[in-house]
Amino acid sequence: MKKYLITLIPVVLLGWQKGPVQEKAAIIPAAEVSMDEDIKPIPAQFKAEELTTRILSSYHYRKTRLSDSLSQAIFDKYIDGIDHGKLYYLASDLADFDKYKNSFDDYLQKRELDVPFAMYNVFRKRYKERSDYIQGLLKEEKPFDFTADESMNTDREKAAWAKSTDELNDTWRKYLKSEALDLKLSGKADTAVISTLKDRYKNRDRALGRIRTEQVFQMFMNAYAESMDPHTSYMAPTSADRFKQEMSQSLEGIGALLREEDNYIKIVEVIPGGPAFKGKQLKKEDKIIAVAQGDEGKMVDIVGWFVDDAVKLIKGPKSTVVRLQVISADAISGTPPKEYRLVREKIKLEEQRAKSEIVSVNNANKEYKIGVIDIPLFYRDFEGAQHKEKEFSSTTRDVQKLITELQTSNVDGIVIDLRNNGGGSLTEAVSLTGLFINRGPVVQVKEGQGEVEVQSDNDPTIAYDGPMAVMVNRFSASASEIFAAAIQDYKRGIIVGEQTYGKGTVQTLIDLNQWVPKETDQLGQVKLTVAKFYRINGSSTQLKGVMPDLELPTAFKVNEFGEGSQPSALPWDQIASSRYEPTNNINAKVVDQLKGKYNQRLKTDEELKTLVKTLNDFKEARENKIVSLQESKRKVERAEAEKKRLAMKQLGEDNADGEEEEEDGKAVEAPKEVKKKKDIYLTETSRMLADLIVISKEPSLAGTKKK
Repeated sequence: MKKYLITLIPVVLLGWQKGPVQEKAAIIPAAEVSMDEDIKPIPAQFKAEELTTRILSSYHYRKTRLSDSLSQAIFDKYIDGIDHGKLYYLASDLADFDKYKNSFDDYLQKRELDVPFAMYNVFRKRYKERSDYIQGLLKEEKPFDFTADESMNTDREKAAWAKSTDELNDTWRKYLKSEALDLKLSGKADTAVISTLKDRYKNRDRALGRIRTEQVFQMFMNAYAESMDPHTSYMAPTSADRFKQEMSQSLEGIGALLREEDNYIKIVEVIPGGPAFKGKQLKKEDKIIAVAQGDEGKMVDIVGWFVDDAVKLIKGPKSTVVRLQVISADAISGTPPKEYRLVREKIKLEEQRAKSEIVSVNNANKEYKIGVIDIPLFYRDFEGAQHKEKEFSSTTRDVQKLITELQTSNVDGIVIDLRNNGGGSLTEAVSLTGLFINRGPVVQVKEGQGEVEVQSDNDPTIAYDGPMAVMVNRFSASASEIFAAAIQDYKRGIIVGEQTYGKGTVQTLIDLNQWVPKETDQLGQVKLTVAKFYRINGSSTQLKGVMPDLELPTAFKVNEFGEGSQPSALPWDQIASSRYEPTNNINAKVVDQLKGKYNQRLKTDEELKTLVKTLNDFKEARENKIVSLQESKRKVERAEAEKKRLAMKQLGEDNADGEEEEEDGKAVEAPKEVKKKKDIYLTETSRMLADLIVISKEPSLAGTKKK
């Protein structure tokens, strides 16, 4: 099989780039330049433009030719990439740009870059105007009146472009006032508030001053690439080099991949095995707003920083302490940041490996022992396997050992926990499925030319044939979805949790210089979507992911996260089914009975009732994007938000899977028994599996199973 990139982690890292200051490529350690100076393309970029256009139009899975309709999508994505929050351009600028809307396809075909660069240079001019206004406002003796009763909408998604400079000034005044109020309520003196804001926006100015032609070109080419699908991207030479460095150095620090977005440093992925993973303080999409060294160091505000500058603060020598101020991804508007303490260390590869535990649940006055196998990702030491080493690292090998240990402990059933598992080795996803089925197909891969390859388990031995459940959530992706889908299609076990991520596409990495070996200039790389995954029943895992047999309460809205949140995501479709023989361990009647018992618990179990109510209250609160700019009202808003956060924490939503408790503002590791007590989702899944064990013993069902 060809070399594919199917893990969600690097895919996300290479994917979204929302604007000049959010570009992963913004890493050139060059001197600042005047914002009045125009940025222009260089000769090598015209060559890269031609090659990238040829590759994307000819070899992408979608086979989408350049056209006026695609031009409009590229145009919109380019504008969104430059000014995502509609905080710099004026409506008149957009009116001027409108004449280019149907011409971006022509620019790509004819190797023209003048217009995209001119559009970016207009942004630089507007940014300079905003910067002058901000610095002028912060020079005033008392720039903000926190007694005035006014508010601000924090959601800029549907905002209109400002019609005048005065309108934009007022928007920025409110933004600055909101930031100042947050700082004031965190305990800073008035002078310190203004000083912090001045430094924050001076850093922002320096960051924009470092933008060069390479970053602008990458933004333009990514507007094209990401219009094809969200996992296709172009990396300029410096960005491609930095990516290689980051992947080789990713075993140090706190163990989190970062990106810039909307003025913040956001977490792309928490790497299994690192300090953040073990403590569970940080989650995907969390925003890091300040960093401090050691237990006593002063917090350094990093709002508006480039990611490489932020990484320099966050990384450090092994065994040293770093403290982070973090705004949670699911925070209610106005929620104060939380502070976390982490000890830097190298990522311990053993922490990525599968682990097991046993939980006990009561069903009809009988105790059931449920074995739980937690798999953080699908790992495989390909080099060790190639050299036929006896103990090379393998998910399947480790899980097989854990199954044997659990069976020795006489467990009644096994739960495979794939929550937050972003994927990994396709080989392991196939072989792991083989531990639970006789033999047969596991996944189908369809390439752009229409050729379908079936990946199968050819080993007739079964490591475990007892009752099983697979836990998934919104961040279970790629290889996780392949495994869960196969277990569901073979009717081998029940799938419990949330709809999965929905990443059913396959990428490959192309070095442009390999296409032109005599070229002396470095041209960059293209990550290209070349195939799609399909279940053995013919349904794609793309977009829809895997729907659980039994859905648990969720904190997320439909398509809030996952593939469905990406406008350019490839559609769901279907191909012919493979030939396979389901076990019939699970059927519609069994699932209906399990749902009935679960729905009854939702009405009677106090923990579940509280969970559902708290999640609904939390989702409703997050829908409100209006925050008060009046100090007295903002205090009330923050108190209410904190109250809801604590309610979530008590239920384990903010402290699940052994997440650290906070004590006197510092994080301390929770004891292992807290994990078992607070993980309501695991408890309920174990109850469902116990229900399945009871139902499976009923005479009416016992005779229907195939061996």
